[in-house]
Amino acid sequence: MTETMLAAVYHGPNDLRVERVPVPEIGPDEVLLRVLRANICGTDLRILHGGHRKFPPGTVRIPGHEVVGEVAAAGAAVTADYPAGRRLFVAPNMGRGDSRETISGNNNLDPEYEAFGITLDGAFAEYMRVPAAAIRQGNLMRVADGVDPAVAALVEPLACVWRGQNKVGVGAGDVVLVMGAGPIGVLHVMLARLRGAARVIVSEPAAGRREQALGLGADVAADPLNEDLAAVVRDASDGRGADVIITAAPVKALQEQALDLAAMGGRVNYFGGLAKDDPFIRFNSNTVHYKELIVTGTTACSTYDCLRAAEIVNSGRLDLSPLITGAFPLAEANAAFAAAADGKNLRVTLVPGKDL
Repeated sequence: MTETMLAAVYHGPNDLRVERVPVPEIGPDEVLLRVLRANICGTDLRILHGGHRKFPPGTVRIPGHEVVGEVAAAGAAVTADYPAGRRLFVAPNMGRGDSRETISGNNNLDPEYEAFGITLDGAFAEYMRVPAAAIRQGNLMRVADGVDPAVAALVEPLACVWRGQNKVGVGAGDVVLVMGAGPIGVLHVMLARLRGAARVIVSEPAAGRREQALGLGADVAADPLNEDLAAVVRDASDGRGADVIITAAPVKALQEQALDLAAMGGRVNYFGGLAKDDPFIRFNSNTVHYKELIVTGTTACSTYDCLRAAEIVNSGRLDLSPLITGAFPLAEANAAFAAAADGKNLRVTLVPGKDL
């Protein structure tokens, strides 16, 4: 008889079904993980609502890509490297292997990338299969003793934030403006402080989000709907403007406004992507020209980004535990998705195999 497991399965837009499915079978060079924690992120919400290009009509798949598990079984060829019970974070993206993007360390940019919970069955299940390609590319990473698995699963969004901040060189003495204080914005605040930013300003219309950001490291939190954000930035930067601006929300107005708020020689990262049906913005290119601005974008994270983020989390230098604000058993996945979308929680985690 085929062994089964509980999983939250996408069957179409707004149709997530908690059902029993077969436990994945593994080959001699593959690993089966028992999922300990799987966090719900904005990409998962977009998937649920039918807004992800990798989930065309007719797709039936298990989402979930922020995951920590323990080795439940390993194929004969990899047993020595992956003993039973070892706790592992799983970097989500895999490149084709011979593409220029993957060779350069940017497997997230490979046009033929594969990813857990995106093109492959993911972590919203009791077990998850890790194929040989992921093992060869280094996607499995140790989780240090004592690190909460839900916190360790935050390595993936932290890696995305790390990539964005590397692109604009956040460093000692910078005045950093983070536009948007959702989970990603808060991670930007925390990482910017760790990297030595002198001042971190947050722009966020929701009062609760502003309070969270101040409690997690922001020096100033402004309400852009009722305050003069340009004046707030000038006051916090001795009149220069922000050295680094990160648009951490998918809002066109933020991307347009960022250029005017930047200091001379400032660096801007368009971190939050815009809706695919309305992606165009208008701005004065002379602002970029005469200020000598650097305007960049980043998307997702490479496996190397995940490695660096895992090293930060394992070191204990950055405490991400305040970001885990909700936990649900896997059987209550739909309620967990509702909580993740309520605008109050930072990260909601699913706990397979347990009733909370």
